[in-house]
Amino acid sequence: MAKRGVRGQRPLRPAITPEGRENQLISLATDMAEKQMLAGTASAQVLTHFLKLGSSRELLEQERLQRENLLLSAKAEQIASGRRIEELYETALNAMRQYAGTPELGYDDGFEEDYAS
Repeated sequence: MAKRGVRGQRPLRPAITPEGRENQLISLATDMAEKQMLAGTASAQVLTHFLKLGSSRELLEQERLQRENLLLSAKAEQIASGRRIEELYETALNAMRQYAGTPELGYDDGFEEDYAS
């Protein structure tokens, strides 16, 4: 017969990814902490950890981190949008140059060399 795990179930199959494995271990540790608390044998460190998780300060900190992540995502989108706009401008300018009969120019086509002489 298979050896029973911490939860009285069959042993967990190891996760495929490191993140999945980490989540499994966190779940097991949380289950064990719960059992210790229910039995009255939890250490002061375990109790303090879970008390801090429920504090209003922790909730505010989590909200702040979520907003920072949103801000970083918005900044990344803004940078990508700026690049797309630059490409559109370059395409439009090259189209106008072709229409006027002048050759296309890129960013590194030697403007500096023309003015250096």
